[in-house]
Amino acid sequence: MKLMVFTPEEVEATHLASLRVLSETGIRLTHPQGVELLTGAGATVKGERLFLHSDLVEREVARCPRQVHIRGRRGEVKILGDGSLHWHNLGGAREVYDHRSGERRPAKLKDLCDSTRLLDALDGATSITPFFTPQDAPGPLMSLIMYRHSLPQTTKPLQGPGVQNEKEVKYIVKMAEVVGSPSEVLSLAVSPVSPLTFPNDAVEAILEIARLGVPFCPLPCPTAGTTAPLSIAGAIVQQNAEVLASIVLAQLIKPGLPIVYCGRLAMMEPRTGLSVWGGIELGMASAGTVQIAHRYGLPVNVYGFSTNSHTLDIQSGFERSLNSIIPAMSGADELSGIGEMEAGIMGSYAQMVCDSEIAASVQRIRRGFSIDEEALAVEVIAATQSSNLNFLTQKHTTRYLRAGEMLFSKLAERRSWETWDREGRESMADRAQAEAERLLKEHQVPPLEKIQEQELDSILSEAGRVLIR
Repeated sequence: MKLMVFTPEEVEATHLASLRVLSETGIRLTHPQGVELLTGAGATVKGERLFLHSDLVEREVARCPRQVHIRGRRGEVKILGDGSLHWHNLGGAREVYDHRSGERRPAKLKDLCDSTRLLDALDGATSITPFFTPQDAPGPLMSLIMYRHSLPQTTKPLQGPGVQNEKEVKYIVKMAEVVGSPSEVLSLAVSPVSPLTFPNDAVEAILEIARLGVPFCPLPCPTAGTTAPLSIAGAIVQQNAEVLASIVLAQLIKPGLPIVYCGRLAMMEPRTGLSVWGGIELGMASAGTVQIAHRYGLPVNVYGFSTNSHTLDIQSGFERSLNSIIPAMSGADELSGIGEMEAGIMGSYAQMVCDSEIAASVQRIRRGFSIDEEALAVEVIAATQSSNLNFLTQKHTTRYLRAGEMLFSKLAERRSWETWDREGRESMADRAQAEAERLLKEHQVPPLEKIQEQELDSILSEAGRVLIR
């Protein structure tokens, strides 16, 4: 059972429109090595614009493998592209929402560590990216500090934070080498600037990722109406062109480099000009992104749990549920956003726990239900009628309960009013906050070896001497 927002003909039209954008409008790129690399492969240049012709784009995209494997430091492997659905959290939030006080505060280094450890404990998070940008960390070292302090807090596959330049790539790869081969334990994302602009630092980062053989996640973040066309189809065309250009750069350096096709298309709020992460259009755009990525045979990562809400309220619940179900049913390989609030500015421990349960519900929807002779239960219905017994007495009921026909909620309210009233009127958010606090108190992550911690500190110190002027 799949939900498609594009017909096959519309997918192909989107692909061809993206090729036209790249060959007729081109990309803005002036980095000398990038220009030399692309023109040497057949691109043409005019001023600051490079024009990527269709045969170049299609040839390089065809080099990408169809699956991407990323391993945790104790051997757990995430495979993108095998038909399964994975989930990871929001990355880079600067604020923490405290459900108990109803207030927010700047994220600290402790929050980065605690959030990673909580996500390590949650079944719904199958991989992790550093959640918070700690405001007590120096800006030039932010990405490196995020990765360094997340590594000891999880054994799950850990994606690197978005990187800005070549030096960040080099130091994060050095850190990854402390726990394994970077090509196996790390993936890195770089964001071109929409529309169709590749600053020198971004080009250098892409080229260095490719040289080092690290799985690459091109991550354009256009907003329809401000940095991309307002039409969803047009915005997807531009986003696709930005991803394809990124892939061409990487493949020219290292043919066969693993690529995760990423899309972060949001919409403009017409009344304020702000980016909207909660509207249903985001889910539709994500579903369209899934289809165009699968047209190239690439695993795809898109928005899932997303909202503009400032609290754990009904708006957050319905926006994140709809915007995860739609791309999930379109066949997404990975959805992002566990714990996200306020369009990515803020995150919440309680929301992480809620999202883990919502993720289980989405997985349940994808699994569907069987319609075979046993499931149709004709004989079971007859047996209850002939014996005047109800279905609680039937082995069929026990069998399907054990098989997971019903998903048991740990957080949602399923009791009577009287029981709920008598026992304190807790909300789902209240229970999620309590569960987050319990897990942070009890969950222990196998530590790194002492020598590994020392190596990480040494790499970070070296980076500080180079990057902080």
